[in-house]
Amino acid sequence: MSRKKPQADTEELRQTMSTFQTNFVVASDKPKWRTLFEGYAEFYGVPMSDAIADEVWSWLLDPSHVLEGLLTRTDVGLAVGMAHVRACPRPLGGNEIGFLDDMYVTMDARGSGAADAIFESLQSLARERGWCAIRWITQHFNERGRAFYDRYTSGPSDFIMYQWKE
Repeated sequence: MSRKKPQADTEELRQTMSTFQTNFVVASDKPKWRTLFEGYAEFYGVPMSDAIADEVWSWLLDPSHVLEGLLTRTDVGLAVGMAHVRACPRPLGGNEIGFLDDMYVTMDARGSGAADAIFESLQSLARERGWCAIRWITQHFNERGRAFYDRYTSGPSDFIMYQWKE
């Protein structure tokens, strides 16, 4: 894998989702990405501003920045999912792993295979880059997401996350 909130009737949307393609974002993807990013922020109850979104977008287009963005589209080009991923050092292994910072699939596309398409792309990216693992966190209340993640893992890790805020 090289670097590179639609409104629709749910049944019609599902019929267009026989296959998906996931690619790295490019400059022309900004409006599609922004809609998905705002949906992600809304899901977690985080206010989104132009300043924040523009900063994250600049990171995604900067080849020297560690954060990379992926968009998943239906076979007719409808953007239905996004992910932000980065390399993360793992000192105890002396290697890098992947870290999935954000992942979002539109409500209408959930259960369609779009999230699986994102994960298949992440697995391919991990193989390409020699990452032996990809880690991520999610909120305890994200039951649907957690059920999806359980399909790809043996369940949550035994680590507890802490956060120090200033």
